[in-house]
Amino acid sequence: MKKSFLAVILAVLMTVLFVGCSKSKTEESSKPIVIQGAMDVETENLVKQLKNVEEIKYRGWKFWKGTIDEFPVVVSKTEIGMTNAAVSTLLAIEKFNPRAIINQGTSGGHAPDLHRYDIVIGKKSVNFGSFKSDRSEYNKGIHSEKWIPMDINVNVNGEMKEVKDFKGDAKLISAAKSVANSYKKGKVVEGVIGSADQWNRELDRIKWLNEKYGTSVEEMETASAAQVAKSCNVPFLGIRILSNSEVHNEDYDRNSGVYCQDFVLKTTKELIKEYSK
Repeated sequence: MKKSFLAVILAVLMTVLFVGCSKSKTEESSKPIVIQGAMDVETENLVKQLKNVEEIKYRGWKFWKGTIDEFPVVVSKTEIGMTNAAVSTLLAIEKFNPRAIINQGTSGGHAPDLHRYDIVIGKKSVNFGSFKSDRSEYNKGIHSEKWIPMDINVNVNGEMKEVKDFKGDAKLISAAKSVANSYKKGKVVEGVIGSADQWNRELDRIKWLNEKYGTSVEEMETASAAQVAKSCNVPFLGIRILSNSEVHNEDYDRNSGVYCQDFVLKTTKELIKEYSK
């Protein structure tokens, strides 16, 4: 009788454990990959790739929910700018509980060895609008070349931490690198994505940013979205294509947004394979 009773208890525990694990796996597989872009030129082609697509407007921000290779994917239009990107990212995390976030789109070149159509996989992103200056009296001028980069205060699990930059998730970087050889419009490199509500065209300023922050490119969203993702413990990666380069006097080309979306689509498909194992 005692052995029989223990066998029943063991069977019940095994059933509960199995159901719990199965539920956890199901919940994990239902988490979407969120792909962000600030403008139509950075999102419209990705939206076209979604199956069973549903457009969702949430507090004024646009999201398109669907599937790619039968895996849940949400395309998010963040709008332009650091604050817009932060709000859109937080809304996406709250509403969709994503498994990962990829922020992608166009950018201006900083690194001398990069040209229009080259793609930067963000090994890290940095807010280059965060700096301080030494005290200077009136009529002594503005000396931006002497400004000092500052750390960012980030809330991580209720604890405030100071960080210099936001590292890209290793698994997401690996997925992007695995499709690098398929890209034929330029080269694909790992680099630093610089973000701020700025559009810099002064070559000395661009050179200073490249040297001080190590920036490969500049744009207005990635580091802000990365900060929110870090606060919420969501794996994150920035991917940016050079749509123009003041360094090489290469003008903006709208097609660059299409090329970047194609690359990100391939990255997403590789990531889906990994998640589906």
